Formats: sequence, structure tokens, C-alpha cells
Amino acid sequence: MNRKGVSSDPSEGKGGSPARWGLRGAIAVLLVVAVGTIWLTNAWLTARFSENTRVRTELRSALYTGNLLSELQRTSVVPLLLARDPALISALTSNNFSGTSARLMSAQKEIGAASIRLLDASGRTVGSTDRNLLGTNYVQAPFFVEPLRSKDTVFTVSTPAQGGYDFNYSRAIVSEGRTLGVIVVGADLSRLVRSWAGISDAITVTDSSGVIILSTEPRWRGLTLPEALEIRSAPSAIARAFQVTADWTSMPADAYVEGKAVMQSETRIPFRGWKMVAFTTYDSVRERVNSVLALVIMGFAILLAAVFYLLSRRARGETAAYMRESADLRALNNRLTREIAERERVQKELRVAEQTVQQSSKLAALGEMSAGVSHELNQPLAAMKTYLAGARLLLQRGRGEEALSSFQRIDDLVERMGAITRQLKSYARKGGEAFESVDLRAALSSALMMMEPQLRSRKIRIQRNVPRYPVVVYCDRIRLEQIIINLLRNAVDAIKGQRDAAIEITVSTGSHALLSVSDNGPGVSDLENLFEPFFTTKKPGEGTGLGLAISSGIASDFGGRLTAHNATEEGKSGAIFELELPLYDPKQRSGPQLAAE
Repeated sequence: MNRKGVSSDPSEGKGGSPARWGLRGAIAVLLVVAVGTIWLTNAWLTARFSENTRVRTELRSALYTGNLLSELQRTSVVPLLLARDPALISALTSNNFSGTSARLMSAQKEIGAASIRLLDASGRTVGSTDRNLLGTNYVQAPFFVEPLRSKDTVFTVSTPAQGGYDFNYSRAIVSEGRTLGVIVVGADLSRLVRSWAGISDAITVTDSSGVIILSTEPRWRGLTLPEALEIRSAPSAIARAFQVTADWTSMPADAYVEGKAVMQSETRIPFRGWKMVAFTTYDSVRERVNSVLALVIMGFAILLAAVFYLLSRRARGETAAYMRESADLRALNNRLTREIAERERVQKELRVAEQTVQQSSKLAALGEMSAGVSHELNQPLAAMKTYLAGARLLLQRGRGEEALSSFQRIDDLVERMGAITRQLKSYARKGGEAFESVDLRAALSSALMMMEPQLRSRKIRIQRNVPRYPVVVYCDRIRLEQIIINLLRNAVDAIKGQRDAAIEITVSTGSHALLSVSDNGPGVSDLENLFEPFFTTKKPGEGTGLGLAISSGIASDFGGRLTAHNATEEGKSGAIFELELPLYDPKQRSGPQLAAE
């Protein structure tokens, strides 16, 4: 037999056994260290975090105690003030209590008390913030009897018929040596309890006899603390066995609330022997300890995995890894080469596309300007044609002075057309030289005069609602009138075919100036694209789709906005366009430089 194939590796045979046992011993030592570290870390962190939680609970209890004392002290002053109120003394003297309850309600709103009651000398309620208590007799109630004896402000705790506890400060009302009645003010401690319930697990306040008078757990009121904790006993042994994995980091529980282990903290309240007891669960302690232990366990797991990885690695595996790495690098190199070539091709195509988009933008801007000129000059030309026909007719009838008025209007329209062509330069450059303070009412009147021929040619009812005072905005008057004319023209086109055609124009002020133009037409079907250039709902040849787009751009230049919506009131229809502009403030407008650029 050929024995040359027998392995001569020193790790095998007699020399291999000690090496294996040494590695196994190292792993066992690592596991023992891990278990010991986890156990000690759990014990130390549990004690530390539990103490931190207890300190925070005590600090929170001190804050709650201060809030409770502050509320009691604030309420204790109220009876002294109300006992000296001339209105209440006069009401008790004259037996006229018509306005007493209203006065007590007003005082309750100012001081934030739970309730205020006014009792006469017989104990009958003659004034109360709760009108259902009027006429109730409290002649035997402690808050009525004790003030009559001490002649000073008295604090009492009473149990009403509906359950719970009432905390009252009461004082006798004395005038000219004669006791007229008692004023009773209830302290609103339930508000504090509600705020505690949203932050702490369980809070109780006991009186000097150990009876719970305030608690975030309503079932505990009226019981002693041991009785309250026995309402729901601690979990059974079987239930505790299921909670071992969750509770193993907790310290020994002081008590159980709703089946949960809690720590108990007691704080003395310097008031009539009261005490505050706070219960805090160990949930936060468990979460913090478990998070740290998870990191420790993860660290040991990673270390153990590294040890197993070192044990399992062999030269053949390393060679295979190197070969795979080389193959991956070659594939990555080829992929990067292809991506570089693809990126260079895309960059070339992107440059061509950018040049195409720039050329398209120039052509679109040129078409938009041409369409804008046609759209904006069409209205003045139509008005001039109407005024020329009227002037010709007036001259034929020998009414020259009236014809001169028409020619004057034609001259104004020519001047307006020149101003419009100058304003259309804003497509290339925007300026603020024409900005000035403009009365929105005057601009509306000019626009209506411009639209007068179109409005008179049809039977349209115009309703104009404008204030008597000026509504001044800071803008370009010509461009403002341009917006109003576009809105009026759209309204006129929208009510074609309507029997009772009507347009309502409203000017109002608030934080901004508001111009509203509404019609009783069918409304707008596509509000989303309404202000897009070249979008129109009119028939071909009747509109370019630029009027509202241009008007919206002008409103933005003025620092305002143009919006549209359909009428939503019952029995009404049509579209409503609203132009909102900032009101003119001379202190903030120092010159044309503040105009739109």
C-alpha cells in the first residue's frame, strides 16, 4: 500500500486533540464570562435605573404637591373677598337676589373655582353658579355650620349625593355685627387629578385618617390605601410564571396595581395631615435594562460568531473567496465601463434636448406675446367702433357737443391702447415705474365704462356693491383695470343664453382688499387648469385662453392672487372670481422700488 497520501498535518493525530480541546475550553470560558457579565449588568442596571425612577417619581410628587397647595391657597382667598362684596351684602340685606347668580358666575370665570354658592342666614341657597342648586338648604352642612362658629374662612371636605368629594372654603358674611349668610367657594382639585392621570401611572391623596380623597383611579376614592390595593389582587403563581421573562429585571415590587408590579412613593403634604402616594410601574426600568442587555448579548454573540468564523476558515475557502472576489471585480469593472459610456451618451442627448427646449420656449413666448396683444387690444377696438358709429349718428342729427364727448372717449381708448402695448413689454422685462396708490372703486368704474358698449348691447342686470370709503391698493392702474375687464368679459360670455342674466360685483376690505365678480351662468367645469395659458372653454375663434393667465400673473406681480370657484349656496349657480390685493400702507411703500420687478 502506498502510504505517501497519508496526511502529515501537525494539527491532526496526537497533536490535533490538545488544539481542539484548547479551542473548546476557550469557547466555554467565553460563555461563562458572557453569562456572568449579563447577570452582573442586569443587577447593577436594575438597581440604578430603579433608583433613578424612584427619584423622578418623588420629584414629580413634589411638583404635584406644590400645584395642589397653590390651588388651595388661591381658592382660600376668594371667600374673604366675596364676603366683603357690597353687592352680595346688599342682596342679603334686601332679600333681592335677582342678579346674585350672574355675579357669582362672573367671579367664577375670573378665579377658575369649581363652584360658588351664597347661603342666607337660614342655610338656603340664594345664589349659585349652578342654578339647579338654588333653593337647596344646607343648614346642617359643615361648610355652613363651621363658618358661623369661627367667623373666619373654614376649609371643609364633604361627600355630595352623586359621590366623590367636594373641597370647599366658606366664610360668614357679617355686616354691622349681624351675620347675614355664608359664602361657599369650591376648589377645583379634579382638574389637577385629570392632569396627573395623563402623566403618572397612579396618584392618590389621603387625608389625616388615611382615607383616599383624591385619586387618578376613581374606584379608590373613599377607601383606605390597603383596601384600594386589594380591589385587584396580585397575579397568581401561574400568571407570574408567564411573566418571568418580562419581570426578571425588576426589583421586588412594593405593590400591585391592575396586576402590574409597581414601586410606591409617599410624600407628605403640609396641609391638614394629607399625604400623596404615587405608584410607578417598572416598565421603563425593564425597557432601559433590556436595551442595554440586548447590546451586551449582541456583542458577545458577535464575538462568538467571530471565533466560530476563525475556526471554520480554511485555505481552500480563502482561495475560493479570492477567486470570487476577482470575478466580482472584473464584472464590476465591465459594468462601470458600460455605465460610463451610457452616461456620456445620455449627456450628449441631454445637451441636444436642452437646446431644443430653449428654442421651443422662445417660440412659445413669441406666440404668447402675439396672442396677448390681440386679446388685450380687441376690447378697446370694439369700443372705439361703437363710439364712432354713435358719433356719426350724432353728427348727422346735428348734436355736435355730444359727438365731441364720443371723440373724447375714443381718444382715451387710443391712450389706453398705447398703455396696454407698453405694459405687454412685461413678457421680456418687468418694472415698477407705473406703480401708484389706486382706489379700487375708481378702477372698477373705469373698467365698467370700458365695458359699457358690451353691457348695453345685451340685457344684463349689473349689481355693484362698493363701500363708501376709499379702498386703496398699491399697483399699476392700467394693469389693474386690465384684470377687471378680463373678469367682466368672462362673466358676460358665461351668461350668454341666460334669461335673467346678472353680474354681481362686490368690493370689500378686511386684512386685504377684495374684488369679487360673480355671474349666474353654468359655472366652470375645470377649475384646476383655469389659469393655464391657452386653456379656454369657449368655442374656437371666441377666445385665446390667455385672459385669465395674464390676469393671474398681474395679480401675482401686485403681491395678491386671483382665485375662482363655483357658487355653493343653495339656489345659486355660476362662477365667482375673487381678486385679493394688499391694502396700501404709506409707511411701508416708500417708492416705486417696492413694486413688482
